[in-house]
Amino acid sequence: MKLYTKTGDGGTTGLYGADRVSKANIRVEAYGTVDELNSAIGVARAHGPSAEMDADLEYLQNALFDVGADLATRSGTTYEKKISRMDEQDTAFIEAMIDRYQEGAPPFTGFVHPGGTPVAASLHVARTVARRAEREVIRLLHEEDANAHVQVYLNRLSDLLFVMARAANQAAGIGEHAWLVKGRR
Repeated sequence: MKLYTKTGDGGTTGLYGADRVSKANIRVEAYGTVDELNSAIGVARAHGPSAEMDADLEYLQNALFDVGADLATRSGTTYEKKISRMDEQDTAFIEAMIDRYQEGAPPFTGFVHPGGTPVAASLHVARTVARRAEREVIRLLHEEDANAHVQVYLNRLSDLLFVMARAANQAAGIGEHAWLVKGRR
């Protein structure tokens, strides 16, 4: 099987089990940003996080494929039965992970500069991509029928990536740099 099909050469793509839409369609933008998020997490993994964090990041990458499939599949299609929709349980699992990583992070006192170790800096980038994906999903929800649980999931995921970055820096003995309000140097 060839990787290229040439079906997208005209600027359209097929939704899972549905019609073809513009590659600039809000639904495509949403799941495309989720794909970008998955890649950003892959970069963080390439920087060599702890074994526990790497396993959690791999779990998240797999879950993001489910998120992408959820977004790429319109309600009411026959293909809907072939995917797993995100739900409250997925969000609860992320919340439990946040609680676990918060134990290994310093107390939160305010905004911190993204950075630190390569793992932490990459997780901060992934966090910002998660926030953008969430905004794309919100736009989608305003225009079309989609699973609202995806937006909540992405919101929690960005929180998780933030606390994972802080925990990675803490484990490496790297301190955080707090935001200094203009004139308070």
